Amino acid sequence: MEDAQKKDDGNEPEIIYRGAKVIPLIIGNETFERLGSLGSSANLLVYFTTVFNMDSITATTIVNVLNGSTNLATLPGAFLTDTFFGRFKILSVASIASFLGMFMLTLTAAVPGLHPPHCIEEHSTSCVGPTQCQYLFLLVTLALLVIGGGGVRPCNLAFGIDQFDPHNEASRRGIVSFFNWYYLSFTTALMIAVTVIVYVQSDVSWAIGLGIPSGLMFLSCMLFFSGTKLYVKVKPVGSPYVTVVQVFVAAIKKRRLDLSQGAKCSVFDDVPGKSIFPKLPYTKQFRFLEKAAIITKEDELNEDGVPANQWELCSMQQVEQVKCLIRILPVWISGIIYLVFVVSLMQIYVVFQAQQIDRRVGGSKFEVPSASFIAVSMMAVTIFLPIYDRIVVPALRRITKNEGGITMLQRIGFGMIISIPTLILSGIIEEKRRTSALKSGHFVSPMSWMWLVPQMAIAGLSDAFAIVGLFEFYYKQVPDNMKSLGGSFFFCGMAMASYLTSFITSLVHKATTGSVLGNWLPDDLNQGRLDYYYYAIAGLQMVNLVYFFACSRWYKYKGTDGEGIDGKLSEKLMI
Repeated sequence: MEDAQKKDDGNEPEIIYRGAKVIPLIIGNETFERLGSLGSSANLLVYFTTVFNMDSITATTIVNVLNGSTNLATLPGAFLTDTFFGRFKILSVASIASFLGMFMLTLTAAVPGLHPPHCIEEHSTSCVGPTQCQYLFLLVTLALLVIGGGGVRPCNLAFGIDQFDPHNEASRRGIVSFFNWYYLSFTTALMIAVTVIVYVQSDVSWAIGLGIPSGLMFLSCMLFFSGTKLYVKVKPVGSPYVTVVQVFVAAIKKRRLDLSQGAKCSVFDDVPGKSIFPKLPYTKQFRFLEKAAIITKEDELNEDGVPANQWELCSMQQVEQVKCLIRILPVWISGIIYLVFVVSLMQIYVVFQAQQIDRRVGGSKFEVPSASFIAVSMMAVTIFLPIYDRIVVPALRRITKNEGGITMLQRIGFGMIISIPTLILSGIIEEKRRTSALKSGHFVSPMSWMWLVPQMAIAGLSDAFAIVGLFEFYYKQVPDNMKSLGGSFFFCGMAMASYLTSFITSLVHKATTGSVLGNWLPDDLNQGRLDYYYYAIAGLQMVNLVYFFACSRWYKYKGTDGEGIDGKLSEKLMI
């Protein structure tokens, strides 16, 4: 793709969009950063219990708080990005913070004084725990990882999109491919992290196993900073959060005004100053908010055209920006419910299933690590996404005339549909595993681990559609001055899905304990009914799918009133 240049009539410097020429630097940075962060965090539970001699409850609590805090930290990270510093500066600081955190975590394994003495007898109550100084050093380390994740996650994808010219058709097609390759880099990094790096940490050396992610994060920083002079660096344009609050406050203050034809003629629609962001067209949803832009006798404008009091008068552009965010929320809620499927199957219970199934490879003594089964899903994504991007999308594009082949909501919906048979299949396989274990009389079922491969592979296909679609949807549908906020939508949704999954499992555990059928989710899956839990989550996904279809028919894409962002197709889902 050739460089695209934009020149302003005034003294503004020209904007040179290098598009695909700098994307390898950003994708490479993302891949190494993911390899580093995932390689450091994927095995933390084992690290805390074996090296720091923590009990399982303490270790689980710390890991859950770390994951939740990192996802929620994307909100303040997005706020600081869009309001004060811009994406490049935040990415620079966050990348350095991540490297320092990973390096310090490596030191906790390599330096004897930074962790407790090794416990000879496993699970012994006489093991010496970490001292206060060791705990403090560890907490500082984890805090740096939270700061790094809170800055990198909401900004990296948006920063990549900034490198494409939004007014150029070829560049817009490049954005569609960028989303696919971005997620492909993520899945590849995750696959390597849960296999190779986890193996080195558990079976070779913790110091080496944590040192590898640190080295990869150092390479990530070097790769990112090598393109400093080539990147398009979009300047922050003010707090999106304040804009949202101002629109609501102004609309409430003017709630008694009439939105008649006469009143519409006196709305404030000026956007003072120059902006690289395209103007949002008027939409007819949430018209109550338009009262915030009605000019009354009390409203005054400064010499530069800006309202003297922006808490009483907002522009129609500000109103339309808030409308964009409100329209996203129902889809975001549906995305959270979908992610319950991801958390339940791919992050939690497949590990427990794997622990109670024959994981031996062939006739050897080597066993597939139970935490590595998610690599099957990642491998399915790694194989499918290039095929989808290079073959399926161009073929669909010729039929639908849509730049992405299908609309974003269609892609998300298709992934949600796939999740339902995946859960049903998982329930059938679990029932078969449980039955074989009970017949054998052993804790571990004699059934081969290969039975878990189909459900994980199909789950990966669901991710390839829905999760990539959610990423693309959030980034494209938020206002252009709030791209980093769009990045935090997914990660906050992931945090909410984790909390919702914990609530559901706790509710199921309490409701089924002492029932006729017995506890569905005991420590020993052979004595439970995990298959029923999978069927229940499948039912939840069916209800969510109906809700998502309703949201899709109601949704108005940003850019035009009732058309997709590419202006090609109706917003209605055609699945």
